[in-house]
This record gives sequence, structure tokens and C-alpha cells, in this order.
Amino acid sequence: MAGWASLIFGENQGAQWGVRMSVSGGSDPINVERLSKVLRPVDEAIGLPNVTYTSDAYFRYERDAVFGRTWTGIAFTDTIPDRPTAHPIEFMGLPLLVTRDRHGALHVFHNVCSHRGMKLVAEPTEVRGLITCRYHCWSYATNGDLKATPNIGGVDQHHREGFKNSDHGLKPVRCAVFMGVLFINLSGDAPDFGLHASQLLRRAGQLLGADGWSQLKPGVTDSRLSLTAQCNWKLAVENYCEAYHLPSVHPELNTYSRLDDHYCFFGDDFAGQGSLAYRGSDIAGTHLPRATAWPAERMHVAEYPTMYPNVLLGFQADHAFAILLLPEAPDRTREELQIFYIGDGATSDAYRACRAATVNAWRIVFEQDLPAVEQMQIGRASPGYDGGVFSPAMDAATHHFHSWVANRLVEQIQAKSSITAAV
Repeated sequence: MAGWASLIFGENQGAQWGVRMSVSGGSDPINVERLSKVLRPVDEAIGLPNVTYTSDAYFRYERDAVFGRTWTGIAFTDTIPDRPTAHPIEFMGLPLLVTRDRHGALHVFHNVCSHRGMKLVAEPTEVRGLITCRYHCWSYATNGDLKATPNIGGVDQHHREGFKNSDHGLKPVRCAVFMGVLFINLSGDAPDFGLHASQLLRRAGQLLGADGWSQLKPGVTDSRLSLTAQCNWKLAVENYCEAYHLPSVHPELNTYSRLDDHYCFFGDDFAGQGSLAYRGSDIAGTHLPRATAWPAERMHVAEYPTMYPNVLLGFQADHAFAILLLPEAPDRTREELQIFYIGDGATSDAYRACRAATVNAWRIVFEQDLPAVEQMQIGRASPGYDGGVFSPAMDAATHHFHSWVANRLVEQIQAKSSITAAV
């Protein structure tokens, strides 16, 4: 299969099961008037208020008002075994269950039994038959169908008149797969994933070419990286969107890909930065296969978009990567990175040293970012700061992201009347 569509392995429809929370109280309101200041032109705007980075109540609300209403990355598909399995995932306090059925298809459900709401699966489990609740032994197929209801009608009466198993299967969550990432839409009403991602994919396709997506192959276990940042997920996005911090935070990188070599770009649901002088592979001493359609005159161009809200992507001529930002608390975010190489040969033993050098180079860059974003998180507790300002020349992409979040909140406020987030 050719083209970017070949990386989208299906989109499963789930009902609207995202919880709509109302957050109120406190002295720091999140209202349309405050958010309108974020939505001003970049030279007049102020950023999102501190409470959106520090509040437990807002963190829970944000899961449904921001993450839940669009497509959110929750896992890499190669972490789900290629056999019938049930894999629990906790996403911002919400118990989810990823299953792979006997045909290899992935599904996502809310990880609760339809009977009395017990968490259904606690640990990754190979499914040889059915998924069975440990409380009253109601059992489900990997496609979510309710298959067994022991004693529902009384002792040894496993059926009840008027009760339809088909009405009480696991509650589905809409899902799609792209570039090895499993995406979900909790609300169930976001645009189709292909439409949601189309602008970004057209842009990246100008570098990769129409067939470049099918050339990307996930690296083996030596091409993964996991970090924990003691900061709100939004600070990780903001840092990734801009190159302004390059001279002070990444001095080695700045020696060959300087601040004035960078530019920013935007779409409806993404923003990012690019470099006209990427030579990371040369510096790392790697000689990996390159995308066959990558324009020769743009061989040193690299682009780093954020697919809102939480998937960071990187495209270079000889590899790509995806980073999942998985929020664990208002002030803690797990970052999971997977590198993709060009063609099956690049994942062989012959390129083991090149892969190791590539991962190590990115490890240095991303670890250098941690003190900066963590100190910004500490700063969000100060009454001396509550949004700051933007540099029109340097912070355009960061402002774009703030505006994207603010627009999601305004839409929710207008749909649900006013809400207030508590410190």
C-alpha cells in the first residue's frame, strides 16, 4: 500500500462516553473574557493562566474538554502483542482497555464491566477465550460483545427474559492508528481522523513523498526512549514548538542548526518549527538509508510539528520519530519516543550502531529540555506570573498552541454555560 493512508489501519466508531465535567470555585476563573486575551494577535496576547498548569480540578476537566473532543495519542501499537490480548491503559485517570481481536484488529473500550462497573482488566493479559470480570464472571469477547452472564436469572439461570446481551457489551471508544500511534476520540464526535490529520500529512508529504509513509519502519527496542518531565504537558508542547531557546538550552545543536536557520509553520490542528540546516545524522556519524522521494535540494531540511494536543513528530531525511506526551498529573508528564527508519534494512543488525547513535543524540536534546520545562512549571506557582507575553518573531507557534487550547475551552464554555477552574 502506498501513501499516508496506508498508515491508518482503520478507525473504529465508539459512542460518546467522555465525561462532561463542570469545574467551579476558587478565585482564578477560566472564562471567555480571560480566554479572549489569549486569542488576541500575538503581539497583544497573554498566555493561558497559571491555573491551567497547576490545578488538579482543571486537569480532570481538561481531559474531557480539550483532549476528549479531538484525536489524542495514547499508546504505540507495537506495545500491543500481535495476538488476542487485553491491554489496560490509564489515561489521565480514565481506565481504558485496548484489545486485539483474533483478526488482528485493535479496539478501545472503557475498562469497566457493564454489570456493576468493576475495572475489568488490571494487567496485560493474553486472551485465549473470553475476558472475564473477576466479580460476577460476566464475560466479553475481544470485540466487546457480552458473551456470558452466569446466574443472571437466578442460580444456574444464565439468561433473563428481556435482557439482551447485545445492549450491554463493553462501551467503545472511537480509535484510529497512524504512524504507529493509537489515537482515541473520547467524545465520539470529532471529524474523521483522515480529515483531522490531512493538512499535516500533506505538509510532511512534501518531504517524504507519496510513498514515504509506507517506507517508515518502527525501530526495534533500541530505538525507544522514555522520560518523565516534572511539568504540565502543555509546557512540553510549548518548548517543542519553538527554537527561541536553542542557543541557551542546546548549545551543541546550535553550532550547526542555528537560531536563524529555523522557521515556524501552522495548520488548523498543528504547529511546529523547522530547520534549514539539520545535520544531526552527520554529527552523530550515522549512515542510515534515506527516503527515496526526499527532495535533494532539501536534504538538510527537518520539520518538527506537534499534532495537537499531545503527539510530537519529527521528520528528517533518514528517520522520523513520534513522541507521546502522556499527562499523569498537572505537574508530571511521561514522554514516550519511538524512532522510525527508512525501509526494513535500516532496522537490521547492520545499522545497529547507527540506530544507537541516533537515539543517543535525541536523548541528549530531550534531556537538556527537562530543566527548562520543569523550572517553568515551578514558576507557574508564582503570583508574579499569570500568562506572560509572546515575542511575535519567536513565539508565533507557541501562541498558536495557546490559542488552540483557548478555543477548545471557549467552545466548551459556550456549549455548557460558564465554568470556573479552581486552584
